[in-house]
Amino acid sequence: MTVEDVRRLDEDGVAAWDSHDPDRFVGMFADGFEFRESSLPEPLTTTDQVREYMNSWFTAFPDLHVAATDRVISDDSVAGEIEFTGTHTGPLTAGGQQIPATGKSVRSTAAYLFHVKDGKISSFSARPDTMDLMMQLGIMGSPSAGQ
Repeated sequence: MTVEDVRRLDEDGVAAWDSHDPDRFVGMFADGFEFRESSLPEPLTTTDQVREYMNSWFTAFPDLHVAATDRVISDDSVAGEIEFTGTHTGPLTAGGQQIPATGKSVRSTAAYLFHVKDGKISSFSARPDTMDLMMQLGIMGSPSAGQ
């Protein structure tokens, strides 16, 4: 693939998240892919698991919007950062816990890295800024609180 092909793949992935289209996103994955996210105990290896993961975010943040803010792209991989915004009006499953809706609006970031093989994503790794998100939701205090 060319760098431009990989850029388009990344743009399609971000657009799939922003438009709440799990089918579009999972269609980008190669057979035998691995999807890792820092709050998940095990990698996801089926499109149904990735679809469920995405839908859990859309349930928690029905107005979720995602935009790429920075990327480094080669002919077989992307390292990037996204910013996401939304209002927490549904339950959020994170780290094996379910967090009831808080009604709070958030603006946070996530870093991600994916590798491409034969035009499809073969591995994907995401690192949402969970601490920032939990502080914005009021689940945990800021690190300087109480000092």
